[in-house]
Amino acid sequence: MPFPDNTPTPEDLPDISVQDIAQMPVELLAILQHEIDARLKRDKAAKTRLDGALSVRYADRAAEERQAHGKDTGTVRFDDGDFTIVADLPKRVEWDQAQLAAVVERIRAAGDDPAQYVDIAIKVPERKYTAWPASIRAEFEPARTVGSGSPSFRLEPAGTP
Repeated sequence: MPFPDNTPTPEDLPDISVQDIAQMPVELLAILQHEIDARLKRDKAAKTRLDGALSVRYADRAAEERQAHGKDTGTVRFDDGDFTIVADLPKRVEWDQAQLAAVVERIRAAGDDPAQYVDIAIKVPERKYTAWPASIRAEFEPARTVGSGSPSFRLEPAGTP
């Protein structure tokens, strides 16, 4: 379906109210959604490529700077021409859950409160919960709150599998 020359483009959307966009023909909404999704995919690929190039250019220098400052991770700054490069290597710490549970039990057995040393969280995967017998689920129901995420909508031509 052809649209007039003043048809909004993805660039126009930030200046149009959500209510006005919602009133547009579904065909136009589908075109806009497709264009935006394609741009996001292209932009994500471009960002990945640029981030890779920046890593090739600056990773070794950043590692040298971290080593000179006695750091394995964190932020370092150095110059490249008229620019200051801020290179961040975040620290990612992972804990072995089985070993932590054993330590918590030793602390508890010694008469101390493990909550003074660690945050303790118990999680119940939803697929396990739904597989439990009703009697077990009933025990956990008072501790369970169900919410929802953000809605999403995909516009496809009728008959699309």
